[in-house]
Amino acid sequence: MMNHRDTEKIETRLSTERDPVPLWFPLIAILIVYAALGVLYAVHTPAWQVPDEPAHYNYIRFIAEQGALPVLEAGDYDQAYLERLTGERFPPELSIEPVNYEDHQPPLYYLLAAPLFRLFDGALLPLRLFSVALGALLLTIVYRLVRVLFPHRPTLALIAAGLIALLPQHLAMTAGVNNDALAEVVLAATLLTALRYLQPPSSHLHPPTSILQPLPLGLLVGLALLTKTTAYGALPVALLAVGLRIWRTTDHGPRTTHHAPRTWQSLLPVPLILGIALLLAGPWLACNVAVYGWSDPLGLARHNAVVVGQPRSAEWLALYGWGGLVVRFVRTTFQSFWGQFGWMGVPLHPPVYRALALFSALLVGGFLGWLFDRRRPRPTRPQADGLLLLAFAALWTAATYLGYNLTFVQHQGRYLFPALVPLALGAALGLDWLSGWIRPRWGRALALTALAAGLVALNLYAIFMAIVPMLAR
Repeated sequence: MMNHRDTEKIETRLSTERDPVPLWFPLIAILIVYAALGVLYAVHTPAWQVPDEPAHYNYIRFIAEQGALPVLEAGDYDQAYLERLTGERFPPELSIEPVNYEDHQPPLYYLLAAPLFRLFDGALLPLRLFSVALGALLLTIVYRLVRVLFPHRPTLALIAAGLIALLPQHLAMTAGVNNDALAEVVLAATLLTALRYLQPPSSHLHPPTSILQPLPLGLLVGLALLTKTTAYGALPVALLAVGLRIWRTTDHGPRTTHHAPRTWQSLLPVPLILGIALLLAGPWLACNVAVYGWSDPLGLARHNAVVVGQPRSAEWLALYGWGGLVVRFVRTTFQSFWGQFGWMGVPLHPPVYRALALFSALLVGGFLGWLFDRRRPRPTRPQADGLLLLAFAALWTAATYLGYNLTFVQHQGRYLFPALVPLALGAALGLDWLSGWIRPRWGRALALTALAAGLVALNLYAIFMAIVPMLAR
């Protein structure tokens, strides 16, 4: 039977043969294409026609003009006025100033964007391009993350980064004013740091029990608390990484050193991570307690009380029944994951969704083919731990999305974007497995290039055949 070292040698040899790809040139090409498409979305999407953009913009404006954080109050959400704004495509005579229902959000993104607001006198485009820049940072983190997990498979990293870079709905959201892109950056950085934390030490200079090793995880969890609630999955991801490391280095699991640390010593990273995170986010949480009360440190209860008139799942259940509700949930989630623009009012044409459904089925089939392929080299222990970590992150995002929809009707695929890293890796593994059947070797590169060109064309179609004609005044 092969051991882990033998398996890694075989995977190294096979993947080196299959992936003779220069490392930086393809990534730079992906970033250039992403930036060009992001700028097109930012320029050609009419003002405020990205979901919740006016509320995020007003949060930034309040900080820039008042030098303080806003407080969510009754009246900040007016369903009738919001429907009028979106229905009339935000006419200039209707002010967006009353739209302030995002005032409960954690402040990090808005604090970073406020200097841009002042520098460009509140212009919308620079703020949108700031989000595009955050999206580029996300792609570089995703590339590095997959390289850490599959160090001898650079093509996987390029495919994963490319799929995220060319996802139309993600591009449209990243080209708007919101805190989504920063949340995804923080989550991806947490996953990358957790993967590195799980790597076996390379020398005696970096022992498994080093007190400094959990420090970056604590910093990132604190940043996640200050960014967006959808990024709060960073905390359980960090704790799971600690748990996996404890399992490997104590008597409860396989040892990676001759002298495993005592259990109580292994648990030291937990209070360190929590302590650093609370040190960063504590002042904001304390401020919320002073404003919203001890029972509502995140302002979520105040938000639920303010958004009167927002459709609730119980109402839709009574109206459509379980069957109708589930069908609407699945259909709208799928369509808006790939592309349903404006305030969910600009879908793509049905044939496009049918083609995307076929492509999605192909990705799932390829991933299952990879997963159950007996010829596939057995993953090393760090790879197995990393894949478990990514699967947990994806399940966490799916669970929070389903939980949110138990209360509010929010059938929007963009709420699954915090799981884009594991989803993109799964899709990359599927595409890599499927393309492995293509001979000769240059045919594989040609097929992947054709796929990328098709996704670029899809984005251009979305911008100039959907967004511009349907949303322009």
